Amino acid sequence: MPSATTLLGLVRHITFAERVWFDQDISGRSREEIGLPESVEDSWVLAPEDTIASIQAAHRQACDESRRVAATLDLDTKVRVRTPHPLWTTYLHLLRELAQHCGHAEILREQILAAR
Repeated sequence: MPSATTLLGLVRHITFAERVWFDQDISGRSREEIGLPESVEDSWVLAPEDTIASIQAAHRQACDESRRVAATLDLDTKVRVRTPHPLWTTYLHLLRELAQHCGHAEILREQILAAR
């Protein structure tokens, strides 16, 4: 069975991660309130109405919102929603998440090029 991992699914998933780590953890809103699936696995699933433009716009919006909510906070601010941690670990986690998924995107790119 082929992998369900796609480039668009990767961007959808990192948008989910951005919203969980910044919106949910800092605002305290639930995933339901934010409009996110409860399951991480579901964050990869594309809806029929998803397009490159809509996924890109959602990612930009999530990043803009993250910058806005974190701008007034010190890096040592304690985030206490899911698991208490200092804000700097949120940034670290997101950087690791992005690096990991950039690797996945590179593998997909190599497979596309090899299939030509």
